[in-house]
Amino acid sequence: MSAVLQSEVGREGGAGPVTVPSIVGSSVSRYGMDEVGGTACGAASDAVAGAAGGLVDGATVTDPASGRRFRGKNKAPAWRRPADGPVTVVRLRLTPDPAARHRLEHLFGAAWSLKRALRRDARSRALAFRAGHRRRRTPAETKRLRVRLGLSRDALERAAYRHLDASGHLRHHLSKAVAMHIADEVWTGLERHLFADASGCRQGVPGAGAWWEFTRIPGRARSHTMPRKWETFRLHGTLAGHLAAHRAPGLPEGTTPEEAAALPPGASVLTQPRTVPVPSAPRNWGTKGLWWEHEGPLTLVYAGGPDGCRGDLVVPVRLPQGAGQWPHLLHTLADPEAFHKVDLVRRQDPAEPGGWRYEAHLMVLRPAYVPASTVVRRVQVPTGRRGGVDGNVSNLAVVSAPAEPGPAGGAAVEASPHTAVTSPGLVSSGVVSSKVTLPPDERDRIARRERKRRRRQRALERSRRASNTTQYEPGRRQRKRQRRRQAAGLPPKQVPVPGGPRIARADGRPRRAYRRDTLSGSYRRLRARDAAAAQRIAQSRKTRARQTAGQIVAVHGPNLVIEDCRISGWFRLWGRACARFTPGMLITALDHECRASGGRLLRAATRATALSQHCPCGRRVPKHLSVRTHHCRIEDGGCGLTGDRDLVAAALAAFVHLQDPCDPSTARVDYESSRRVLCAGGPGLPGALSESTAPIPTPGTSTRAGAGTGNAAATPTERRREPRRRNRRVASARRTRTSTAPTPDEPPPPTMGQGAVTPDRHRKRTRLFNKPPPRDLFNRP
Repeated sequence: MSAVLQSEVGREGGAGPVTVPSIVGSSVSRYGMDEVGGTACGAASDAVAGAAGGLVDGATVTDPASGRRFRGKNKAPAWRRPADGPVTVVRLRLTPDPAARHRLEHLFGAAWSLKRALRRDARSRALAFRAGHRRRRTPAETKRLRVRLGLSRDALERAAYRHLDASGHLRHHLSKAVAMHIADEVWTGLERHLFADASGCRQGVPGAGAWWEFTRIPGRARSHTMPRKWETFRLHGTLAGHLAAHRAPGLPEGTTPEEAAALPPGASVLTQPRTVPVPSAPRNWGTKGLWWEHEGPLTLVYAGGPDGCRGDLVVPVRLPQGAGQWPHLLHTLADPEAFHKVDLVRRQDPAEPGGWRYEAHLMVLRPAYVPASTVVRRVQVPTGRRGGVDGNVSNLAVVSAPAEPGPAGGAAVEASPHTAVTSPGLVSSGVVSSKVTLPPDERDRIARRERKRRRRQRALERSRRASNTTQYEPGRRQRKRQRRRQAAGLPPKQVPVPGGPRIARADGRPRRAYRRDTLSGSYRRLRARDAAAAQRIAQSRKTRARQTAGQIVAVHGPNLVIEDCRISGWFRLWGRACARFTPGMLITALDHECRASGGRLLRAATRATALSQHCPCGRRVPKHLSVRTHHCRIEDGGCGLTGDRDLVAAALAAFVHLQDPCDPSTARVDYESSRRVLCAGGPGLPGALSESTAPIPTPGTSTRAGAGTGNAAATPTERRREPRRRNRRVASARRTRTSTAPTPDEPPPPTMGQGAVTPDRHRKRTRLFNKPPPRDLFNRP
């Protein structure tokens, strides 16, 4: 439908009637926004703003009464976030009531439907682009084909608008701004397939994805040039209002956020109920409530879709209640002008109703909060030292020496472990070594955690088999029992849970895909608990790596060198050991800590250095992986240095120099300096290269004490648990296998001849599960 608008257009040098044609589309009238993303005018001039939605570049329309400009191309430069500007993401937990939780579930369902439709459109267009290889012989033809197939950001956004217009259900929940940002995310994956990166690699054709992997609805950035303009999810309220509404009983009235941040850790600041009450928008003389004037507790507000009839979606925010988190909250939430955008995120949590926990991820345009203790530690790092790191599967060795050693071999002076940790500046006169390993109690804790994980995985597999019995074959023992019963003339017994492989085709592919299986409610709850446990473990490992890296840099300085090894190759050979110690995570945290302290972790190529195969004197000492001690023999022309293999390699890495710090292949070892520093004390360096002189205590990775919620993972005291009694059936004799190895608290088993016998029967042990059954087992009367 077209319309013609006549109005007075104010110009310099005169004014006259101008006829401006305009196309008023359905999207403009429904959403109040044109196709290029511009905003419409106020409610007093909706008709004029809608008619001006299709103005040509440079045209303006002015209301004769107020002289206000309504529409036209914005000639001012658009505000853009600086590419190198600091950005911090704050996770705010949401506590929705049952009605709000129901709306959130429908909101995520609508967003997933739109994203899946856009991914299918992108996949079909990408496949059509690959099939037209004859039409893209030149770059110009390739570009024309992309334009024709709609392989661009604007084309995907228009496709999202069409999906939104064609579905009445989506318009109840999604707005045009949310649809546009979902289309931008789909374009990001499609762009990685169409265009190669710097290394010339491309990703595969994007797929539709899975519902359980859809956990984030992107929000649109607020306007930093116009006040009170948030087009998607908005965060209203203040930190002071939240403190006043949910103040702890023991806290004095009128406490400010600054005073709460100054309280000692462990003090209670807030007392929030499990379900925080929903605040109401302030009203002024009977008018509609305006959330822009809300100064109470922090609240997430979403207006919903254009056809929504339930009003605003209001979800209260729950903040940490202890005083230890308030310096961080004061740094990020005290200034609302630094808020940039809010994304709505869900996480699997079996403790929540529905199995999902909802969070608001707030992006703040300011650097992350750094505690005062961390700042002091980074200022006091010994910058006059150079160190080397030797990463291994189960340990991390670090050795450092002064950058300018003394003339009389003073570099070999040892330092006590307590002095090295508490006062790093005191050990700057000698060689200091540290070796990070997992203590025995931590190994036991990891083993127990791994056993629990395996039990959960076996329970998940049993539940899937029990719900889909027709998709699995009977196991070997089950088939054997069926043959015995058939030979004995007994009727076949129904197998409740088959134990064999999945029924597959001739090529080994399952006959039915796993995604089409029937899953029980207990299976979903157990899977959610397994995912929550994995998330807590990952968070505790990150905390351990960060704390360990801070202690290493505090002792050895921020200037370190490490061999450029591929951790993925280690996982192929020693997967379990790498998963326990996580050397890659420790090295990444060490790199970040070195940069934050003003230094850098350089990487040296292994072919050019071969640190573990050389001595600091320059002589090559080849060793296998099983040889863990370095010994440079004097009778073979060596210097006589003897020490731990990992510590010697780390000490040699401290004397590696790189012509180009960004190119590991330019690394060379300065054997003259290493010989003068490490071999100046006679035949070997006493102490520093044999054992750790400044041990780094490894923090525990227990999942207790708030691990996974942003708090530092603590190592609690080990509690001895009583074994839980279970009603287990008596094992069959054919399945029983008794070990002959004695335990530390019992005497060795007696022997008879050459074989061991059981202590109770004193007869020769036999392996019954390998013997054939008796002949008369099936012929009994």
